[in-house]
Amino acid sequence: MKNIAVIGAGTMGNGIAHTFAQKGFKVQLIDISQQSLDKGLATITKNLDRMIAKEKISEADKEATLANISTYTNIKEGVEYAGLVVEAATENVDLKLKIFRELSEACPEDTILASNTSSISITQIAAVTNRPEMVIGMHFMNPVPIMKLVEIIRGYNTSDEVTSTIMEMSKTLGKVPVEVNDYPGFVANRILMPMINESIETLYNGVAGVSEIDTVMKLGMAHPMGPLQLADFIGLDVCLSILNVMYEGFKNPKYAPCPLLVNMVMAGKLGVKSGEGFYDYSENRKAENVSKQFI
Repeated sequence: MKNIAVIGAGTMGNGIAHTFAQKGFKVQLIDISQQSLDKGLATITKNLDRMIAKEKISEADKEATLANISTYTNIKEGVEYAGLVVEAATENVDLKLKIFRELSEACPEDTILASNTSSISITQIAAVTNRPEMVIGMHFMNPVPIMKLVEIIRGYNTSDEVTSTIMEMSKTLGKVPVEVNDYPGFVANRILMPMINESIETLYNGVAGVSEIDTVMKLGMAHPMGPLQLADFIGLDVCLSILNVMYEGFKNPKYAPCPLLVNMVMAGKLGVKSGEGFYDYSENRKAENVSKQFI
């Protein structure tokens, strides 16, 4: 299985493409927009240059990695020879179901279909395909080339063979795969998102300020970044989407998103990607300046 198709050239998609290509896989990176593909390739190039500067790879390694990536704006053409497709589109259930219906028809019958979803049911995704036993979750962490964990999510019908294949493939990427079952939020986000949401509630209720909350969690709990900083990094819209999936899936009020989070997303304050969230990123991309509304 040397041909890997990746759907989506955004943050996660280009990171997944980079990781596979650097390990010698031929990658077909697919997006509906050539502009998105160009931006994704530019990001991969910049990240490879950063690795060269840190003496982790050579210039020859960079060129070989880039040579392993080809781009497509048509799914059918991009997946023609794929042994594995990894979907990394926006975390929207309707969009993902549409993509998997198309993949089901376009891919060879022995192609494994994986989703990088961070919360949406693999069983639900698999149900719209003609091969539910060959659908699985591969939830990579951001930034993909650096983070070791991959959550491997088994849908209700995912076969043992497919699970074993994807577990072993993840290891060849230098990752640590962890097998989990298919419930809303899986493991990572089922634990992480309520913590982020509770941190936003703590701010919303006036218990402490942005930097104070993050400092407590960094210094007191040894977290590498505070939960509000992490929410900005993930994207507040993504956090809201995941919380909504969990709330709908469990019908438990403890997963209901904080009104402050809802309002910030509606106002377009999405974190790093929009230039402002709990922190202001207009001067730099580090979480150093608290947004004016929280001062």
